[in-house]
Amino acid sequence: MDIQNLLYSKNGLSTKTLAKRMLCFEEGERIPTVTELNNEIHLARGTVQNAIKLLQKSGAVTLEAHGQSGTILKKKDVRKLLEIAGISHILGVMPLPYSKRYEGLATGLVADLENRYDIPVSLAFMRGSKNRMSMVLCDRYDFAIVSRYAAEQMIEAGMDIEIVKSFGPYSYLSQHILAFHDPDVKEVVDGMKIGVDQSSVDQKKMTEIACVGKNVRFVNVEYTQILQKVMSGEIDAAVWNMDEIQEKLYDMNYLGLSIDDDKDTEAVIVVNRARREMVAIIDDLIHTNTVRRNQQLVMEGKLIPSY
Repeated sequence: MDIQNLLYSKNGLSTKTLAKRMLCFEEGERIPTVTELNNEIHLARGTVQNAIKLLQKSGAVTLEAHGQSGTILKKKDVRKLLEIAGISHILGVMPLPYSKRYEGLATGLVADLENRYDIPVSLAFMRGSKNRMSMVLCDRYDFAIVSRYAAEQMIEAGMDIEIVKSFGPYSYLSQHILAFHDPDVKEVVDGMKIGVDQSSVDQKKMTEIACVGKNVRFVNVEYTQILQKVMSGEIDAAVWNMDEIQEKLYDMNYLGLSIDDDKDTEAVIVVNRARREMVAIIDDLIHTNTVRRNQQLVMEGKLIPSY
């Protein structure tokens, strides 16, 4: 059956919906009953049955009835399921690649996402972990790269996202530091002007930790402008990424900061929890070890960044 004709048929929308659901199951796994699918995706029983028949007729899935054990997904053609589901491109978003660590992460992701299904995958760059996660929830992007700390904070706050992949400690950054304008200052003191980017969950929280118990003035600053404003003296101090300090050999006075479990240093991929098909696709396509290996090669100067 021609897939384009299938999508424009009377049952095209329901078949598209069911194709997304089928992407979530592994071959050999039991799929939900028609009644369960009816309750889950809110389609009439007859509509679900017709959609299943169309998926089988197109060769997207092969099902096998096992009596009381239910129906087993014997085989699935991921390419066809993706086409029927209308998934022709995957778009991710991550921090601006201003450090070798971020360049390595981007390079590793792009290399790993060159997949056997020939789905084009692209990366966009956006400051602010809260912004990136919000865009995933709006379906502007299919996945986002943030720190584990930021992801867990937003999940705890009720954001409907899910961590799909984790890349381990120091995959996001080496350490947060508090950079001072005054070369002789050793700590935050009352009266200081402290830069904070409200869109960055990590930077905001680290700032709060660094300034606890101090009477300071918080100044809203975009993350990309923070370091320049510290160096110019427009603000007295701000939390920043130590990778850039070290790589660009800035001669700055700074104090190391950390969260005890290093969750602020770990990169994770988050996806809209409601998009179960995207959770399954990202989990299938991205291999943690491959990404980390390429990231390390870029950081060591043995691989040219390409993203």
